Amino acid sequence: MAGPQCCAHPPTLNPSVGAGHVEKVGGLDTYVSGSPDSKLAILLVSDVYGYEAPNLRKLADKIAAAGFYAVVPDFFYGDPFAPDNAERPIKVWLKDHGMHKGFEDAKPVIEALNSKGVSAIGAVGFCWGAKVVVELGKSSAFIKAAVLCHPSFVTVDDFKEFKVPISILGAETDQLSPPALLKQFEELLASKSEVDSFVKIFPKVAHGWTVRYDVEDEAAVKSAEEAHGNLLEWFAKYVK
Repeated sequence: MAGPQCCAHPPTLNPSVGAGHVEKVGGLDTYVSGSPDSKLAILLVSDVYGYEAPNLRKLADKIAAAGFYAVVPDFFYGDPFAPDNAERPIKVWLKDHGMHKGFEDAKPVIEALNSKGVSAIGAVGFCWGAKVVVELGKSSAFIKAAVLCHPSFVTVDDFKEFKVPISILGAETDQLSPPALLKQFEELLASKSEVDSFVKIFPKVAHGWTVRYDVEDEAAVKSAEEAHGNLLEWFAKYVK
């Protein structure tokens, strides 16, 4: 299921970008932004390009400015996907960086946040990260709300066990989660009266648009910012 769109428009990684800083959280190098005294945290789970992507860190800073403690762990241990490495195409890279391992690695991060006094955690996943967030959302013990942005590897069956409020933000042009699949997600979630859900398909954008947009493209920035606003509204409603 990892197609060309999964890796399109790679960001220029920058370890020093952002208003926050990197520290160890739950054993992982993690970009953190916002007040460490906040009782509300948002876990951002990146796409295959990892936690040094500038637009991702910019979004973490925006989430922090809304009053949350934003944490972006390096689930790839310094080994994000490198599209120019012909010896490790995406399918080979994924063998070393499976989503289930990401889910297991997220647990100590959540434990570390809880141990420092955080009372509620939300999680947003992008592409690869969406599958990790889906696994977290199958138990209300981990997170209180979830947002998926242009998910990869997520299936209808994943939502049968889902336990927390979920917002799914998808693209009109997306081979990994096309609108028809998102409609199936929406129908299944609508049948679960105990789980609040929201599904939105953004027109004229492609997979990856929320964090891999061109900052010089006014329309792309506007679409990304609309999605960012939607996810902040969701977390403001359910992570409190």
